[in-house]
Amino acid sequence: MNTPASLTFRPRLQWIILRTSIEERLVYRADFALGTLFRFLPIVTQIFLWAAIFDQREGQSGRADIAGYNYHSMVAYYLLAMLARAFSSMPGLSSGIARDVRDGTVKKYLTQPIDMLGYLFWHRVAHKLVYYAVAAGPFALVFWLCRDFFAGWPDAATLAAFIASLCMSFLVGFLLEALIGMISFWFLEVSSLLFIYMMFNYFLSGHMLPLDLLPPALITAIDWLPFKFLAYVPPAIFLGRYDDAQLVRELLLEAGWIVVLLMANRVAFARGVKRYAAFGG
Repeated sequence: MNTPASLTFRPRLQWIILRTSIEERLVYRADFALGTLFRFLPIVTQIFLWAAIFDQREGQSGRADIAGYNYHSMVAYYLLAMLARAFSSMPGLSSGIARDVRDGTVKKYLTQPIDMLGYLFWHRVAHKLVYYAVAAGPFALVFWLCRDFFAGWPDAATLAAFIASLCMSFLVGFLLEALIGMISFWFLEVSSLLFIYMMFNYFLSGHMLPLDLLPPALITAIDWLPFKFLAYVPPAIFLGRYDDAQLVRELLLEAGWIVVLLMANRVAFARGVKRYAAFGG
């Protein structure tokens, strides 16, 4: 099935989609604020857990660090990882694409001058913009209460790299989830695959624990995968875990993965549409 109309995704259309999606998301602003505040509750567990771990380690070996992290930097890592996940997480994206393919709703992207990936991107941008605007208060409150866990602000170049990594983590997260959703053109039920992806994501992204704590052989393998950009790399940049050469390498690698994933999404959509069949109105 050819979709020449979908290629005419114009800037004015992008703005209409973004504006409409923002208005839709603003309906749920109280839910965003409350959800963000409660999302930080697990950090309380992390604070007590790592306090006990570091106290025991110091008592047994006399060392107060683990893989280069002390107690304060470990808690700071988890706070920053939660911030990174707020950028890179895409709840409902893969399952939404699969649902559209399964029930035939995907036809609207094939018969109207709307590119599906572009539409979903701007819809998710609107979601994140509203989320950040509403959640800025809870984030600021939690980080202010936990300010003693941070050694201070990094220099301007490191801070700029940190912000760039957060923005690119959004793109990596979006493209990964969209690619999982595209598989529904071949397999209508992707819930099991999505569950497996989320399990690997939680572990390989550094969300569960810093990747520095893993065995060196495993770190070497993970180092070339895109998952680490979802949670580990932004905190590592902020905390100064990279020297200048490593920092440039990580940002270039992340940008490279964005290009690869974008191409993979375009190929998956083009081939999926060719084999897609829908009946009814």
